[in-house]
Amino acid sequence: ASLVGIMQLGTNGGGYYGTNSAYPFQNPNPASDIFQIFLMLLIPTSLCFVFGQLIGKKRESRPILWGAYALFALDLLIAFTPSFPVMGPGMEVRFGDFFSVFWTVVTTAVTTGSVNASLSSVNPLVILSAFNGMLIQATPGGKGVGVMYMVMFIVLTVFIVGLMSGRTPEYLGMKITARDVKLVMIAFLVHPVIVLIPTVLAYSTGAASAIGVGTDSIGFTKILFEFTSAAANNGSDFLGASANTPFFNVATAIVMFLGRFAPIGLLLALGGSMINRKRLTTDVGVRTDSFLFSIVIVGSILVLVLLTFFPFLALGPIREFFQGHANGF
Repeated sequence: ASLVGIMQLGTNGGGYYGTNSAYPFQNPNPASDIFQIFLMLLIPTSLCFVFGQLIGKKRESRPILWGAYALFALDLLIAFTPSFPVMGPGMEVRFGDFFSVFWTVVTTAVTTGSVNASLSSVNPLVILSAFNGMLIQATPGGKGVGVMYMVMFIVLTVFIVGLMSGRTPEYLGMKITARDVKLVMIAFLVHPVIVLIPTVLAYSTGAASAIGVGTDSIGFTKILFEFTSAAANNGSDFLGASANTPFFNVATAIVMFLGRFAPIGLLLALGGSMINRKRLTTDVGVRTDSFLFSIVIVGSILVLVLLTFFPFLALGPIREFFQGHANGF
């Protein structure tokens, strides 16, 4: 019991029992399930408010919070799409489909990685929602990292909107320079690079086929999920003990290291370049504390992530979803 608070509050996700929070001693009933979901969401949500406190502008917390939970609501909408079976055999009957799916969406949205159900038993749309949480990493994201990624997307959005409207790109009273945009873009590109290159290598080197994973939609989803989860500091996966091979051990270790420290280093460099920058005395940029700006942020995030990852998601969970419909289940 002492480990539950650590694993859920601290973005760890590793439980004492092999089946994690699906084990009755660790998560006995829906009440404990709801409490652990609350623990997972507590710190990422709180940090949205902390950001406004730290910069002395509480209103700037609004677009971060609204944008994060708008994307989270979209993930839930996809996961609970009607007219398609939510769960398959092997799920915990004491939780049912609702709590099993809701947990899966939450644990990937905040990159905790703990599970209360087998990922292999949920339908492809639930897995697609899980991918969205790990690819965006700001729904509301991991502890501290979620706010960091949302600020990254805000800087990109301010720059794009400024170019489109002819106004000076500016955030928190500071001009956005070309160097800032370069740092943000490199930080954004780290994630797809460290996810997609190892996925390709797993197939090209035969590491995937060596553990019995094929090139069909299910097999591709398993490999893509493995490296997406590692890059997002999530930890949940499909492969289980079968991935205990030299290739996957080394590859996922490298992906975990780069996925954690490369974006943090780049965005610390961004903060360092902005902290001593002269603040503009008049508001010449885009207002970044409005509800309208939150909508623009959500749109920008969806466009950026879809342009980057949609072809690969189409080969995995999306293709599996349509194959399931074609086969009549």
